[in-house]
Amino acid sequence: MKDIKSIDRQYVMNTYARFDLLIESGKGAVCRDDEGKEYIDFTSGIGVNCLGWCDDEWADAVSAQAHRLNHTSNLYFTEPCAALAQKLCERTGYSKVFFGNSGAEANEGAIKLARKYSYDKYGEGRSKVVTLVNSFHGRTISTLSATGQDGYHKWFFPFTEGFEYVASGDVKALANALDGACALIVEFVQGEGGVVALDRDFVAEAYAMCTAKDVLFIADEVQTGMGRTGRLLASEHFGVKPDVTTLAKGLGGGLPIGAVLAGEKAVSTLGAGMHGSTFGGNPVVCAGANVVLDRLDDKLLADVTRKGEYIRLRLESCEGVASVGGLGMMVGVLPKRKKAADIAKEAIGRGLLVLTAKDRVRLLPPLTIDAVALEKGMDILTEILKG
Repeated sequence: MKDIKSIDRQYVMNTYARFDLLIESGKGAVCRDDEGKEYIDFTSGIGVNCLGWCDDEWADAVSAQAHRLNHTSNLYFTEPCAALAQKLCERTGYSKVFFGNSGAEANEGAIKLARKYSYDKYGEGRSKVVTLVNSFHGRTISTLSATGQDGYHKWFFPFTEGFEYVASGDVKALANALDGACALIVEFVQGEGGVVALDRDFVAEAYAMCTAKDVLFIADEVQTGMGRTGRLLASEHFGVKPDVTTLAKGLGGGLPIGAVLAGEKAVSTLGAGMHGSTFGGNPVVCAGANVVLDRLDDKLLADVTRKGEYIRLRLESCEGVASVGGLGMMVGVLPKRKKAADIAKEAIGRGLLVLTAKDRVRLLPPLTIDAVALEKGMDILTEILKG
């Protein structure tokens, strides 16, 4: 058998600090390595495999579409794209959607939409985009510029201008920053920032200020969207309806997709030729995303809430845990005794996959994980945390 790890190290750019694990197959919440060892998955491919590994209904839809029509470009209409757009808009209450390929691309599209919206109404000089300290919005030059973490602002200068960062909860600073701004972008739970949920009162005040100043309130729901928090969109927990919401990750169920949902205020801002994406709305990807949306019914969302509460109860009663954050099945754990990175490595040795975010262990299990796998995974994790 070929030494896949050596081939990867030789030919793939070394931009990832990979774990020493070669995954060969997976089903549901369990995957297997090249030696047949099983691992319970608490990562979902960083929130992507919301239905788990190789869900039958999802895989069948993707396969059938690949045999029927694989790609057309956006010069033509296709049924899977139109069906997905209708489902998304009807389920979320938005007016229209633009499809791309990733969360970063979706956030780029939202930034372009906001700047065009402001230019159309107010002319030049109102292009600033405000984001929050500790945020993460992507790895393109502009979305890195939007990311409010100094650690990402290295090497790639010059960054795109026109971004300002405000600490979450600092209402006065936010009010000042919104002068001359076209948009505020928030993550309701800052995933890469340590799985930190925003304060509900701060969100309400920020939303009210944006409305009063005609600044677009943009929700980056790349990681929090598509049922991850127990609601279809995390904004539902906070009682606000953003002008624009971006999606990716879980929407595709395992294939690359990004989406920009626009409400009535900005729905007509971008016209023909102003934005585009070669693979956006790809029929095969949309076929998979349609299955994801169909499966995210009230029963599954209620299960996400219940499973999230179970995870929290187990962690909060664990003596090795300092604190627990997040919403639903998006959980951040601050360990008392061990480093998060060390816990992730030890977990692999015991047959469990977890993520990290700064000094926290980050958990993003498949939304469909069964009770047996969830309990077994939590047993492994709490034993590691206690040690």
